[in-house]
Amino acid sequence: MAHFAEIDGAGGVLRVLVVGNDQEHRGQEFLANDLGLGGTWVQCSYNATIRKNYPGPGFTYDAGRDAFIAPKPFPSWLLDEATCQWGAPVAPPDNGERYRWDEGTLTWVQS
Repeated sequence: MAHFAEIDGAGGVLRVLVVGNDQEHRGQEFLANDLGLGGTWVQCSYNATIRKNYPGPGFTYDAGRDAFIAPKPFPSWLLDEATCQWGAPVAPPDNGERYRWDEGTLTWVQS
């Protein structure tokens, strides 16, 4: 089984479907032609072994990075180029307590 994300013209992920075709070009043909869904389909991986992250609606496919990227959770967060995941500009405390990000103060606040 293989997972495929439908991508709109701006790279936005519309939906993810599972098909029996493991080869990308065959899966694309099956979805677009055999099922009559049309559109642009990009193979993805449930365990994120290809294209960095498993997408969902609201994600973006960045063709230059060949990666799916989640929506940016906070304006101050930065994209890690290696993982294509967002991270706070300041590492969270590592003391076993629970914290949440406070965008107003750009700090981690104990929750």
